Amino acid sequence: MIEVKNVTKKYGNFLAVDNISFTVKDGEVVGFLGPNGAGKSTTMNMITGFIEPTEGTIIVNGYDVLKKPISAKKQIGYMPEGVPLYSDLTVKEFVNYMAELKRVPRKEKKEKVEKALEQTGIKDVEKKLIRNLSRGYKQRVSLAGALIGDPEVIILDEPTVGLDPKQITEIRKLIKDLGKEHTVILSSHILSEVSQICERVIIINKGRIIAIDTPENLEKKTQEKNVLLLTVEDKNKYMKNLQKDLPEMLECKLIKNNDDGTMQYMIKSDADIDLRKNLFDILPKNNVTIFELKKAEKSLEDAFITLVDENTEKLAKKQEEEMAKKEQEEKEKADKKSKKKGEAEREKAEKKMQKKDEAIKEKSQKKVAKAEKNIKEEEKKEQKTNKNKGGKK
Repeated sequence: MIEVKNVTKKYGNFLAVDNISFTVKDGEVVGFLGPNGAGKSTTMNMITGFIEPTEGTIIVNGYDVLKKPISAKKQIGYMPEGVPLYSDLTVKEFVNYMAELKRVPRKEKKEKVEKALEQTGIKDVEKKLIRNLSRGYKQRVSLAGALIGDPEVIILDEPTVGLDPKQITEIRKLIKDLGKEHTVILSSHILSEVSQICERVIIINKGRIIAIDTPENLEKKTQEKNVLLLTVEDKNKYMKNLQKDLPEMLECKLIKNNDDGTMQYMIKSDADIDLRKNLFDILPKNNVTIFELKKAEKSLEDAFITLVDENTEKLAKKQEEEMAKKEQEEKEKADKKSKKKGEAEREKAEKKMQKKDEAIKEKSQKKVAKAEKNIKEEEKKEQKTNKNKGGKK
């Protein structure tokens, strides 16, 4: 249904999306995950044709988004982040307007509008002005606008952001139902939501795809370590030195500072090592009060954090290597330039010295020639004088 091939998006020197490729099958519900600024919304905007890729190809249900934009956009219902709506229209007026924009045939329009209102649960507020609705209802109205015209693909960017728990549950159920008739791409920060709704997950970080798999497989792949969640009161800041007394521990990471003054840590060890007994033994001896200690169950959220952290470290290492390589190249270039400059200056100095030597030699030769000339003239004068003296005799 969707093919993204070697897509890149640049804003000046900033690389928002870096050569990504993935496919979404017909009838599949796919979660699109990543930290803020990872490139999720940019990718979604490119799939919908809202912005153009700098490089690469996007095909939606057989239509190239750049070559056949109108045909491609007809396949898509898009609910962008931020819920952009016309607040002076009533709910029904807005859905009607969206039906006209999408060129729903006149004979079918009334039926399609009613279906979208019923599907999204906003039939009871259809005559209200959008500006007077709660955020949850506004989300539903935006979703109704995306659904109108029965598009093959539904793209939802943060559909549950800002909703209360009841509204979130209702929207989740609606998205599940949509997955029975449509291909759905869902972007969300609530990973438990993605785990419940989506069959497959695409994780993006710093513009690059770092994982594509089912939530279950991602959880299994990243469960290589034994992870404990430890909440303590540590007045003497002993936790910084825990590694010395517990060498079996691989990592001790501060997760959060709680309002009651306690701190939560994530402690990792090899999968076959359980550190709970050791912690109960060591921490009280060092004036650390344990409030909670439990074994962490691996979730999609853990898998997401692990993958993003690993990818970020990998990218940071790569950047360091690239910087070191660049510095080395610049140093070699500077050395080469300096050497070349030194050779040029040495050659210049040698030429100058040679010229000076030649000038001195020439000057010396002129002096010798002049002296020889003077001697010859003196000899001629002497010969002439002697001749004159001989004549007088």
